[in-house]
Amino acid sequence: MFGLGTTELIVIGVIIFLIFGAKRLPDIGKGLGGAVREFRNIKKDLGAKEKTHDKDKNQGQKIPQGLEDKLAEKVLDKVPGVKKAMDVKKKVEKVKKIID
Repeated sequence: MFGLGTTELIVIGVIIFLIFGAKRLPDIGKGLGGAVREFRNIKKDLGAKEKTHDKDKNQGQKIPQGLEDKLAEKVLDKVPGVKKAMDVKKKVEKVKKIID
């Protein structure tokens, strides 16, 4: 698994436990699990759509940018800490626009 051994995973787990605390870990786990589930569902949908289209027409075609944005939003909504950070980032960008 990415070249990580047991001791490295234990150290990472302890650091995460110290940073977020015991109360936040279940929420983070649920968020990450939901994000992975949503990613798999979208991947299945894309695979099914590509199979139905003619393969000659789809060669060299990229995934539409809108789909990537939707996937990113769903993943960010599932992880509590990331969602708050993105909200703060949006507010900072708005303030920068007002100042400039």
